[in-house]
Amino acid sequence: MTDRTPPALRRGWTTGACATAATLGALERLWGGAFPPTVRIVLPKGETPLFDLQDCATGPDWAECGVKKDAGDDPDVTHGAVIRVRVRALEPGAGVVFRAGAGVGVITRPGLPVAVGEPAINPVPRTMMQGVVAEQAARSGQRGDVELTVSIPGGAELAQKTWNPRLGIKGGLSVLGTTGIVRPFSCAAWIASIHRGIDVARASGLTHVAGCTGATSEAAVQRLYGLPDHAMLDMGDFTGGLLKYLARHPVARVTIGGGIGKLTKLGQGARDLHSGRSQVDFATLNDWALQARLADVSKANTALQALEIAGPELAQVVADRALATVRGLLRDAPVQADVVVIDRKGTILGRAGAA
Repeated sequence: MTDRTPPALRRGWTTGACATAATLGALERLWGGAFPPTVRIVLPKGETPLFDLQDCATGPDWAECGVKKDAGDDPDVTHGAVIRVRVRALEPGAGVVFRAGAGVGVITRPGLPVAVGEPAINPVPRTMMQGVVAEQAARSGQRGDVELTVSIPGGAELAQKTWNPRLGIKGGLSVLGTTGIVRPFSCAAWIASIHRGIDVARASGLTHVAGCTGATSEAAVQRLYGLPDHAMLDMGDFTGGLLKYLARHPVARVTIGGGIGKLTKLGQGARDLHSGRSQVDFATLNDWALQARLADVSKANTALQALEIAGPELAQVVADRALATVRGLLRDAPVQADVVVIDRKGTILGRAGAA
């Protein structure tokens, strides 16, 4: 028998880890050495990966190195991007100062873990880079007073494919990472982005946010309620991740929007609506249809086909059931909820909940 076990997915390194490695390479040159071809850094959990340096350059009071990001087998938009750090000497007592170079964003809204006006370099990468500065300063007999300017060529364009514009991060990408490691196809990163979106919405004083399963439903819900971009949480399939966080960090109102298939699964109790992790129970869907005195849909192969058989009234049934699941996940949180069922053309088929 042939072994059909799929190969293990390859891990990669975060932008924060790459920036830390680039910082180390530039410091070695700035403080009297040569640019090394590679550097080894220590990640927060003790792992010590090796990074190749590229595009190194130097000037009278600065040195700069780049590291090409390898995200492993994760579909990361920054895979292959070069993370560059220029280290410049500062006057005594200045400490470590972070700057956003080309392609790195700047925070413009409250609610994120970095203050408004600061470069979008998250706390753990900052700590890692500061640690490298302190270690190298002690080793070289230097003061640790430096400016670290992080840049990512092409980062402004790549940022349009991320949450950054909605979160109020202007001009480019964020330097991210809590462990330094990118784990392939990790749901955790997406759910963390949803949480940050809720944080920004709360800090901005929004009273109504929406989570939708895709671009069509998102456009329809945004148009229906006239919501601003930063009220639109890129929920995707992670309804549970969104609603459980809202239960602990409430916003006055939430709208959940999506197509008939995914919202049927939500109505049947699924929290993760991905096709690989939950399926429509057609027997239950048929029970719903018959209880509502609609057509028998037991022979349907998809929720969409069931809708075609039973008629648009089935969408209202699904909206009501999905709303019950939403309210169950929110528990006793002070959050009003509504559900909007939308077809592939963006037409609203059913609505349940808050007026």
